[in-house]
Amino acid sequence: MRKKKIVEAMKNVYFQKMTSTGYQEIEDEIHQLQQQRPAKIAQLKAARALGDLSENTEYSTAKRELRHLESRLRYLNKQLQYSQVIAPADTGTVDLGTTVTFKFEDDDDTATYKIVGKQEADLAKQKVSFDSPLGQAIMHQPAGKVVTVQAPQASYQVKIIKIALSK
Repeated sequence: MRKKKIVEAMKNVYFQKMTSTGYQEIEDEIHQLQQQRPAKIAQLKAARALGDLSENTEYSTAKRELRHLESRLRYLNKQLQYSQVIAPADTGTVDLGTTVTFKFEDDDDTATYKIVGKQEADLAKQKVSFDSPLGQAIMHQPAGKVVTVQAPQASYQVKIIKIALSK
């Protein structure tokens, strides 16, 4: 009976969609933090050995840093636990994991972005979330299509010029 309830509950879980690159980046960060953990624990032990804990700023700082590291590890592990890696397919339309070049219709400026999951989005690295206003407007659209993006401040149109599978 308990197993049936768990299976039923898992049907309602929302999995975060991401690319394999984004999944790997999270795994790499987890590995890096796990390597830092023993040093943080040693630092906490050394600070504790200094004596009175009520006025020991080294101890408070070391404890706070270790808590922050462990909190980040828990967060990243949850990200992986509830992730769904999407492999891009060559369908000729914009999808998660594809690289899209488009032209802004109002000023003829062009831009190229990779469509990624929410956790991976970083405009400085030309990565836009599929769930952003731009991502929502261009998802599943073919090259050559003009779409209207409903942004919070205003709406604008973009023309999809080229769609390529990301490596």
